[in-house]
Amino acid sequence: MNYEQLLASITPDIYRRLRDAVALGKWPDGKPLTDEQKQTCIQAVITWEHQHLPPEEHTGYIAPKPHSHCGGDGEVADANEPKPLKWTDA
Repeated sequence: MNYEQLLASITPDIYRRLRDAVALGKWPDGKPLTDEQKQTCIQAVITWEHQHLPPEEHTGYIAPKPHSHCGGDGEVADANEPKPLKWTDA
């Protein structure tokens, strides 16, 4: 069985078990994952998420920051608020 076939055979339940094993560092029976197993499981989890989940549910997803002209709540920032300096080459 090649890597693509293996990934195609991963069910949502297997995905959750692999994800939990990586998070805990051990299999459900308590045996620790080897470094190679961790790497393989992480690759499988990330690939499965990419194929089956929306981006905001991917491992390591970071939500985009609000626009610089808006506050965190979507309100327009005060025009008198200090702005960071920008350095340019002379």
